[in-house]
Amino acid sequence: MNACQLPANTHEVFNQATPFENINLYTCDPALQEAVRREGGGAASACLAALGERLGSAELMALAQLANVHGPQLQQFDRSGRRIDEVTFHPAWHGLMEVLVKAGLHAAPWVAPAAGAGTGTGTGTHVARAAAYILVGQLENGVQCPLTMTFASVPVLRQATGLPQIMQRWLPKILSSEYDPRSLPVEHKRGALIGMGMTEKQGGTDVRSNTTCAEALPLDQAQALFGAEANKVHRIVGHKWFFSVPQSDAHLILAQDAGGAGLSCFFLPRYLPDGSRNAIRVQRLKDKLGNRSNASAEVEFAGAYGWLLGAAGRGIATIIDMASHTRLDCVLGSAGIMRAALSQALHHARQRMAFGKVLAEQPLMQNVLADLALESEAATVFAMRLARCFDEKDDQGQAALARVLTPAGKYWICKRGPGFGAEAMEVLGGIGYVEEAPLARLYRELPVNSIWEGSGNVMCLDVLRALARSPAARVALAAELALGGDADATFVACRARLLQTLEQGDADEFDARKLAERIVLAVQAALLLRHAPACVSSAFVATRLAQAPGGAYGRLPAGTDCAAILARALHE
Repeated sequence: MNACQLPANTHEVFNQATPFENINLYTCDPALQEAVRREGGGAASACLAALGERLGSAELMALAQLANVHGPQLQQFDRSGRRIDEVTFHPAWHGLMEVLVKAGLHAAPWVAPAAGAGTGTGTGTHVARAAAYILVGQLENGVQCPLTMTFASVPVLRQATGLPQIMQRWLPKILSSEYDPRSLPVEHKRGALIGMGMTEKQGGTDVRSNTTCAEALPLDQAQALFGAEANKVHRIVGHKWFFSVPQSDAHLILAQDAGGAGLSCFFLPRYLPDGSRNAIRVQRLKDKLGNRSNASAEVEFAGAYGWLLGAAGRGIATIIDMASHTRLDCVLGSAGIMRAALSQALHHARQRMAFGKVLAEQPLMQNVLADLALESEAATVFAMRLARCFDEKDDQGQAALARVLTPAGKYWICKRGPGFGAEAMEVLGGIGYVEEAPLARLYRELPVNSIWEGSGNVMCLDVLRALARSPAARVALAAELALGGDADATFVACRARLLQTLEQGDADEFDARKLAERIVLAVQAALLLRHAPACVSSAFVATRLAQAPGGAYGRLPAGTDCAAILARALHE
């Protein structure tokens, strides 16, 4: 009997999808391109196409993976035992940040028109940045945190009165398109980033319960220490439970005024004007579920110096403009991650064979993918419409609309994210669940935008407050919904019920989540009915308005043109 001859190789690898890379993330997305042109950002189309190509490259996708594998590290002391509180990052992080700061993700809408951007008033610059931010969300979400906070800090800092020397020194560095990660006093840097520190252990979202205390420094002492920058200096003692991006050059924080005025806002630099380190002690970095490439810290202020922004006791009013911009970015960020998850799922399904047929050609899988595509496009068009409100903030109607749509959108779109990511991961099966696949990282990122900058309940209560305080908000919302027309009977009936609820004012706190959901779905439907192909808008209305959106995807009715929806969803 002859010995059994076994092959040297156990198997051949086949029926595996190629990596989703080296694809232009902008030009493969018709819905985003259309929204950019429609909402006033068309002048940026060429720049967005160039950015989409860069962000979709295998090179940058590899950097995103590396930045997550090799997360930030805290070094509290130097070798001699001196306190330094430095956070170090892998070169991949710095490589990503350099690309994105150069692209203006941190400041473009605030740059003077002469520099080629705009002032943020009807110029399309917020729309252009919003599109870019959605693109970045498809690459790496940790880098979005410092970009967002720096972006959102500018309107607050520009309104600071009584601090001309500080703002003259800081604003040009914040608006700079050069990324400079060095730990140095700001005057020695080419660019600067801003972080924030609001919440404490005992309060979280309830910042009025903060115990960190800020005591005004007597003017003669402040002048002896800081010379021309002595105005409004406070000495601060306390802690922050979440101190975002501790390596930032300065932070905006909330603390109680020791004089009894109440919660106030302060500008807290890492380095003081004399070049010494401020007394900000980083206790540890947070071990987070997601956003792992980015550093978040617990800190203590051991007599740190900060400069009062706005009036004493008006900290929340001072910071509110910053919060509105960070919440916009939560909507954009979630829309970006959802788009990335859809792209990964659809790219895989177009190449993977199962039971003798390509996955994307199987009817039930088409139902799931098309349903995901509807959700992603609806999130994109809503986010871009909201960005136009920020461009047209001098229009009272647009400003009023933003006051409702910002918290409503942050609630609903961010809340839809985790389920969306789980469904997209399921398309890939087991390979989607492992860390080598981007979907695992995307899935871990999706919950944070619901939590950060106000949880779901806080957002829904903000919706109620906006509607109660501003009749103009209800009028603006009605005008926006009227643009959806009267051709679709389901939409017309839904719109009528929603407007009746708003007119009667009978929505209470217990039902606030349902109201926020209804507002966003109605606006999304109106936008899709106006601007999307009929196959998209009719399927969205049938599955989001005619019935409550379900907890799972793949519930589209018989007769839905899934092939047309999927052909539009991703142009490869």
